[in-house]
Amino acid sequence: MKKITLILTLLIANAYDAQFKISVEVPQSFTPSEVYLYTLNGSKDVLNSKQIKKESSWQINVAKTYSGMMKLYFPEINASVNFISENKDVKMRFETEKDKIVNIDYLDEANFAMNQMQDIQQKKEFILPALYQIKEYYKQKSDFGTALDNEVNRLSTQTSTLNKFPFVTFYSTNYDKFVEKSANKKPISHEDIIDFLNKSNEMLESSSLMRPVLVAYLNAGSKSTVAAEVDKLLKTLNVETPRGQTVLSELIEIFNTYGMQDLKDKYLTEAKNLKCTINERLTSTIATNMNTEIGAVFPNYVFNRASNTKSKSLHDIKADKKVIIFWASTCSHCETDLPKIIEKYKAIKDLKAEVIAFSLDSDLATYESKVKMLPWINDSELKGWNSSYSEIYNINATPSYFILDSANKIIAKPNHAADVISYLNLK
Repeated sequence: MKKITLILTLLIANAYDAQFKISVEVPQSFTPSEVYLYTLNGSKDVLNSKQIKKESSWQINVAKTYSGMMKLYFPEINASVNFISENKDVKMRFETEKDKIVNIDYLDEANFAMNQMQDIQQKKEFILPALYQIKEYYKQKSDFGTALDNEVNRLSTQTSTLNKFPFVTFYSTNYDKFVEKSANKKPISHEDIIDFLNKSNEMLESSSLMRPVLVAYLNAGSKSTVAAEVDKLLKTLNVETPRGQTVLSELIEIFNTYGMQDLKDKYLTEAKNLKCTINERLTSTIATNMNTEIGAVFPNYVFNRASNTKSKSLHDIKADKKVIIFWASTCSHCETDLPKIIEKYKAIKDLKAEVIAFSLDSDLATYESKVKMLPWINDSELKGWNSSYSEIYNINATPSYFILDSANKIIAKPNHAADVISYLNLK
């Protein structure tokens, strides 16, 4: 009995040690009440919990062990704050102006160290090369020359205090090696990257490094051998393992983002044909892509603040064809493309077709000023790229187009307004 009691006590103690708290203090004038907490898996945010503010703070308990990047998202103002966890308590305080976060004080050691390290990384990449050139024009013993030397030394020397923080050390070391841009760096080989992806611990998935490292892998060789190099990578990682499946998911999304359709199709087919248990990340990638393939029924969407319609949802709209547009008022290509659709809108209506446009804007005033010029059905969540339909419909760029038939099946995925006009045989 004593032995069992001791084991239970140890298990309870370990579970307690694995938990940590996130404390966020804000001014009384900061009006948002709800916050979402996200962890990270590769390049995808994973919802951990939601919390309501009490007085002027949030106290969020995290039940499971986690070291890596985290994010707070305030849906009422579409604002995010990124930070890290070393599986220890996190404390931060915001300064705000009219519900905008203008400054963040990181009050725990790990986030303070991470913030300083990232500041140095940014300056190393963009400022250090210029400082080396400026040094040539000033005497070393002058006040300004001495200050330049001190700043160059500060940016060039990695502080040893990072060793106290395993995740910060992991991130800093591998960012410097695989991601940081420098003319003086030795080129990274495919073998180096395969070794890193194969042998890294679970902090790789939570570090935000996986996608940029994979992009570096794809850029490390000839374009003609990309498929062969990807096959070699996936064979080493083994696509029947969680790591291999997460990397496969990331690669499919990279190929989709950069318009590498043949490679996307090749590896999406490989993912679909897997006979083993598939992890949640790859399952989501397969499902999202299947939702938006030619012949698939376009997922329904319940309108949020739709204009120029009384319909409650996308599927409620009756039309022989539907042209779906994803756009943003800050998108320069949209500025060029959308007037072409406006010009043909009457002809589109004559075909008993309709245009439904979803905006990835975040500012209400900007959205409303733009949408006045758009004669068709418009809607927006005003959450920018945090909008739910960017995930549902696999949107990686604006403008993006889909053409649906009367049964809401996808019959075309044009690249530009001119392709929409051509598909509909509009003169």
